[in-house]
Amino acid sequence: MKLRCAAVLAAATIIVSACGSADPSQAAKPAADEGRGPITFANGKDSSGVLQGLIDKWNASHPTEKARLVELPPQADQQRQQLIQNAQTKSDAFTVVSLDVVWTAEFAANGWVDELPLGEFPTDKIIPSLVEGGKYFGKLFTAPWGGGTGLLYSRTDLLKKAGLEQPKTWAELMAACDKVLKMPEAKGMDCYGGQFNKYEGLTVNISEAVNSAGGSVVGADGKPTLTTPQAKQGLDFLVEGFTKGYMPKESITWDEEAGRRAFQAGKLLFHRNWSYQYTLANKEDGSSKVAGKFDVSPIPGLNGLGKGTIGANNLAISKFAKNTKSALDFIKFMTSEETARHLMLESSQSPAYAAMYDDPALVEKFGFLPMLKEGLLNAAPRPAVVRHGDATAAIQEEITAALSGQKPSDQALTALQDRLAKIIANQ
Repeated sequence: MKLRCAAVLAAATIIVSACGSADPSQAAKPAADEGRGPITFANGKDSSGVLQGLIDKWNASHPTEKARLVELPPQADQQRQQLIQNAQTKSDAFTVVSLDVVWTAEFAANGWVDELPLGEFPTDKIIPSLVEGGKYFGKLFTAPWGGGTGLLYSRTDLLKKAGLEQPKTWAELMAACDKVLKMPEAKGMDCYGGQFNKYEGLTVNISEAVNSAGGSVVGADGKPTLTTPQAKQGLDFLVEGFTKGYMPKESITWDEEAGRRAFQAGKLLFHRNWSYQYTLANKEDGSSKVAGKFDVSPIPGLNGLGKGTIGANNLAISKFAKNTKSALDFIKFMTSEETARHLMLESSQSPAYAAMYDDPALVEKFGFLPMLKEGLLNAAPRPAVVRHGDATAAIQEEITAALSGQKPSDQALTALQDRLAKIIANQ
């Protein structure tokens, strides 16, 4: 699970104007008046290992409404494809589905998920941008399950030995690598890693790079904005990371887990990932060589702290599911403040509840919470479009061409500008 207080409120997920062609009145009515019985919960692979325990807790108190976990592939693109296939065949195999926040518009516009009763969720306690991310035309279709943004994991033991602090800019990051990687203690290490494989993680990483240079992928008017100096500076940061050797060549195939394993094996000085890595990398069971040797900070940018991407997995009810009243209650259970605290304590899943970021007990246990909050205050959403699959595929293809040296960065951005403009115009 890869899940993400006041500035981010304004960074609600963008629903581009072109999606207005879909009629939200055709979506199913709220599911509160439907039946009860066993349900299924379709979610990505649980790398935290704590999800089944929550399901067991639900099942113990709901013996006639038991939930069964259906694990989807670990990569977001594959999850989305499987969920869409299920919806297009009107299958009732999935009851509750976990959706990336950027998929809300697509699934709601196509009538694949039911509207949720907004008044039955404690939205006044939840970070407003996360609530807005679950809405389509002002109606709630997905319930916030958590919130997060990209964080920079740094080997602070090595930085301190070199007399350095965690970097706030790309230049500081590369300068730190130039100095630290010459130290005997850093023999065999690489500088930086992120999610650069050809999947949704690459869309997240390029969005962060462009936003962190002061640009955007899609503007507030819903039109692509990639033929700008800022967009080129963002892409060039990633391209030059490969051409100048700051990023290991193999990282062009990395997703979150591949990079996490490299960082935990002591192979990276810096790694961009979500908050879930914090607990895993601090395990003292022999699975991590860096436990107690790292810290986190907001991601760096061109001229100062960067803009992480808002990421969240929200919960929705399939339009074609049975026992949707049980499903609604299950979603309330899974998105409750009690469950959010449990997930925070057991897997460092960042919560949707604003007050938890300032909870003294949680801050004492998870020192990264203030950094995560700072990152959230400066975070930005991915551009959400109804034809998200087409848009993210275009982004991945053109950015991969640039990272692999097949196209110059300006040529890749021009091609992507044209492709996104056509996709958005034909929604």
